[in-house]
Amino acid sequence: MRHLFLIAVLLCAPLPALAHKVIAGVFPSGDAIEGELGFSNGDMAARTEVFVTGPDGAELGRTITDEDGFFLFVPTAPVAHTFRADLGAGHVAEVTMPAEEVAGILGAAAPATPEAEPPAVPAPAADADASMAALAEPRRRAIAEAVRNEIRPLRREIAAYREHNDLQTILGGIGYIVGLFGLGFYLAARRRLAG
Repeated sequence: MRHLFLIAVLLCAPLPALAHKVIAGVFPSGDAIEGELGFSNGDMAARTEVFVTGPDGAELGRTITDEDGFFLFVPTAPVAHTFRADLGAGHVAEVTMPAEEVAGILGAAAPATPEAEPPAVPAPAADADASMAALAEPRRRAIAEAVRNEIRPLRREIAAYREHNDLQTILGGIGYIVGLFGLGFYLAARRRLAG
């Protein structure tokens, strides 16, 4: 009878949840906004359409993720950009890049408040400086691309680490340990009463 009770308890024990969270992030990437979409278990949202909207909800454009869940979007206005994608099964990714960061990408000032004065126009650069900048631009882009490619796996690993070591997981482990001790004490008490 005791074995039957133990089997029933084990069958009723909760199994670890295999849930995963949505990963969504955007960051400046040269003259574009780069982002990634996927899940904390490492599955990325490949070939997923991403809708881009402004602060008023108007669509600013669309883009599609690559095989690794990354996308690029070139902004045209220094306003907040919200990226939204339906990843299926009720998972929706949504992330916003603030207007100040978009303005930095465009090299423009963020939209001014009514009280703010318009920004001063910078003086034109000398011809020598302009030609040096033009020569350095391809090298800078190549270096930025290499750095982005090296950082992508690190971002994914950090997101997975956060998912697996969150407070809920730790408390769940402590709960299992307490439950096993309780079961052990129960079985020991039953043996004493029977013997």
